[in-house]
Order: sequence, then C-alpha cells, then structure tokens
Amino acid sequence: ILTAFRHTIFFFFSLQLCGVLILGIAIWVRVSPGGDEIISYGDSSVHFRVPANILISVGAIIMILGFLGCCGAIKESRCLLILFFIGLLLILLLQVAAGIIGAVFRPEYARIVNETLHEEAKLLSDTGDAAVKFQKTIAEFEEVFKCCGLVNGAADWGNNFEKYYKSCECPPNSNSSCAIYEGKYVYKQTCVSSINQYLEKHIIIVIGIAFGLAVIEVLGMIFSMILFCQIGEK
Repeated sequence: ILTAFRHTIFFFFSLQLCGVLILGIAIWVRVSPGGDEIISYGDSSVHFRVPANILISVGAIIMILGFLGCCGAIKESRCLLILFFIGLLLILLLQVAAGIIGAVFRPEYARIVNETLHEEAKLLSDTGDAAVKFQKTIAEFEEVFKCCGLVNGAADWGNNFEKYYKSCECPPNSNSSCAIYEGKYVYKQTCVSSINQYLEKHIIIVIGIAFGLAVIEVLGMIFSMILFCQIGEK
C-alpha cells in the first residue's frame, strides 16, 4: 500500500506540472500575434481565441485538482479524493462535449473565416481613421508571413498601396513567388491562405493538448479510485 501511495502522490504532483504546462502553452497560443487578431477585428462576433481561453481555465483547474489530489493522498482523505475524481470527470465530460461541438461546426467555422476575410478585405482600401489600426495589423502580418493583400493580392490595398507596399515587397530574385504590381515587386500569395494555415496550426495544437489531457484525466481518475478503495480497506 505504501508503494501505491508513493506512486499516486507522484502522479498527482505530475498532474500539477501538466496543469502548469497546459496553462503555459494555452497562454502562448492566446497571446501570439496572427490571424486571430485579423478575424476578430472590429465588431465581429466571431472569437477564435475561445478554445485557448478554455484551455487556460482547464490548465488552472488541473493545477488546483492536482494539489487537491496530493492533499487527499498525503492525509488519506477519502473526501478529498472523491472531490478530485468528480472534478476530473466533469472536465472530461466538458472536453468531450466541446470536441463534438467543434467537429459538428467545423465546416461552418471555415465558411465564417472566409466570409469574414472577404468582408474585411474592403478595409484595406478604406481611407478612414477607423481602418488604420486594421491596416497596420495586416501590414505586420504580411511582413511575417510573406504574403500580400487578403483576397485579391496587392489590389486589395487600392489607393493605400503606396503607403503600405513595403510590407509585402518581394525580393526581385525570388521570381517564382513575386509579381509586379504598379511597378513594385510584391508577393503573389494572398494572406487568406496564410491566415487559414495559421488558424489550422493553432487548432491542431489545441486538439493535441486536449487529447493528451484526456488521457491524463482518465489515469488520474483510476489512481484516485484505487487509493480511495485502499484507504477504505484500511
């Protein structure tokens, strides 16, 4: 039984570390600049940072539950262990529900992304002060991802092209990826594909974390029940 206690305490401590790791990765995904800032611009009701926000909450809860499990194992408290089990079970059920919802609405998600980007492409040629912040965000994105415009390439910039062309300027020796627009070498690739790839990459990260977390949660529930039963036998 002593060996089982040691293993269980070690697992609960490892669970706390996993919570810290999940929290750190989720915060990185949440704050890293990229396509989600573009799509969530202005009054858009589409918020693509929600999965990362959920993982931040889950990571924090996992840390707390890991501490709860450690206390329950050290003090041999069946009450704390059952609370730990119920907490993990609720999180697991929420993850399953979120996964099902995500799978069902994934085609709708892709459609909303494309529609939002087509609508926001109009802001690039806007000369109003309200669109300046968005234009600067796109210009920064173009420099990082080596693309130009959102949907129709450099033409999306309209009369603002001369002001922002430096952000999508292409080296003349990169002929395969360059095009000439108004006498300037610019990237052929539009940013819509780069944004979609960026969002897909972050979704894969979130899914991977959620899957690994589900395995850990199941193991946690098994360990807590084993210890719960052993304490009852004593």
